[in-house]
Amino acid sequence: MSSLPNLLTLSRIFAVPLLVALLWDPGVAAILAAFVVFSVAGATDYLDGYLARARGTVSKLGVFLDPVADKIMVAATIVMLVHVGAIHGLAVIAALIILLREITVSGLREFLAGLQVSLPVSALAKWKTAFQMIALGALILGVATPKIAPWLPAPLVGLWCLWLAAGLTVITGYDYLRVGLKHMDT
Repeated sequence: MSSLPNLLTLSRIFAVPLLVALLWDPGVAAILAAFVVFSVAGATDYLDGYLARARGTVSKLGVFLDPVADKIMVAATIVMLVHVGAIHGLAVIAALIILLREITVSGLREFLAGLQVSLPVSALAKWKTAFQMIALGALILGVATPKIAPWLPAPLVGLWCLWLAAGLTVITGYDYLRVGLKHMDT
């Protein structure tokens, strides 16, 4: 529990209430702070896995908590971005696709774990995560940019990356489901 990678993963979970509070009432200072919190959390997502592998301290707790922390952070951020209007209109569909895939793949991983079948993360899924993190970070920043830097295209970049992440979400979700279905009784 007290290894550095596990502490970094736990920090992402504990950062979620702070992120939600900062996005609740979107003043410029709060939004910029939310962007920093989200960016640091995103960096810990990479760093915890890297450190665990490099130090040979990969733990069952870390393997369990890492995807949970990711999904909690992404889901909370999406909900709050809809709340503040940064994700609106048809973009809500892209956000919903991402959320539904995360829930489905989590359930599939849990089911397969009971069969002692691993479902490794694909390279395309890592790209999906990268575009998703860029999208959410840009959309957070985009809430403040009209007030402080209207020339920054953060909202546009965020929405484009959100749709790109949603497209990759469909592809990777289908790939995972196809693999998982081979292990289900019909």
